Amino acid sequence: MTRYAHITGWGMAVPEKILSNGELSSMVETSDEWIISRTGIRERRIAAPDETTASLAADAAIKALSVANLRPIDVDLIIVSTSSPEHIFPASACLVQDQIGAIKAGAFDLSAACSGFIFALNMATQAIRSGSIENALIIGAETLSRFVDWKDRNTCILFGDGAGAFVLQADDEPGGVLSAVMHSDGSGEDLLSLPAGGSRIPTSTESVKNGLHYIHMNGREVFRFATRVMVQATRESLEAAGLELNNIQLLIPHQANQRIIETAARGLDYPLEQVVINLDRYGNTSTASIPIATCEAIEQGRLKPDDNVVFVGFGGGLTWGAAVVKWTSPFPVRFKVRPGRYRYLARLRSWLSKLRRTLEGLIWGRG
Repeated sequence: MTRYAHITGWGMAVPEKILSNGELSSMVETSDEWIISRTGIRERRIAAPDETTASLAADAAIKALSVANLRPIDVDLIIVSTSSPEHIFPASACLVQDQIGAIKAGAFDLSAACSGFIFALNMATQAIRSGSIENALIIGAETLSRFVDWKDRNTCILFGDGAGAFVLQADDEPGGVLSAVMHSDGSGEDLLSLPAGGSRIPTSTESVKNGLHYIHMNGREVFRFATRVMVQATRESLEAAGLELNNIQLLIPHQANQRIIETAARGLDYPLEQVVINLDRYGNTSTASIPIATCEAIEQGRLKPDDNVVFVGFGGGLTWGAAVVKWTSPFPVRFKVRPGRYRYLARLRSWLSKLRRTLEGLIWGRG
């Protein structure tokens, strides 16, 4: 029996704080007109001190589970795609697993920059198709505002914070994720990177002084790369799905730059009015941008059950990819998920687990 991975739940979470172009112009030499003309961005969301990649991811996850009417304890796999994890380890996905009470789920982070959500979608789909899992939760989450140099107008104007999540469930009904392609080219490692903080350039006084813990980008070369590979990946994923571009009701690209999206749409000869664009209000939220844009497209009635949609993105690495999906409604309700209740139970369970480990430590210590 063929198994299909259907997207049955979705949710997003963004910080309340809005940073407008006007406010940015008081921080760095720029202007609202300059930013809009080059990027299409008007404002972006910035995480508060108590908001983190994992907390935003958990908020989006709970919303997605609520839409899918799936309990956290029924989740088998959690993948958090991020370029701004809370730690090198443990994985932010493990923090989310604990925060939402998904006690049976394996959890790991995926690092593929802005293409990461598509990579995570493909990984979860393959796990479902293989029969190893039934239910997966994939999340794109970022707090990139903490990795930008607010004196560099070429990068600080671009990035915003947020998270988006999908629930994937197994079913024998055809549909869901029809195809996905993933590509990378490490020869372009220097075009878009965060150089320090890993084992190659460990944190030091010198690395901090030289600004190596900030995002570095060659904007011109990234533009050329992005417009080429978005067209390529879209066509490749359509061919793998056995569909033509005229079979696609909606194109949801990574929200990096208005001019990149418009150039890619022209390269595909695809109507811009069928392309979802919301970067004017959120900026570049990296791997969170596609699920956030998807949530808004559903809310606006632009994405409906049985529609065919293409997700396409690119990012540092260099990485790029695309996926073709036949959109699905949530599966029939077996029970009603109460998000607040499960969040409370998750906190209680986490506290009890820490208490157990403390007591075991005391007992073994006496031994």
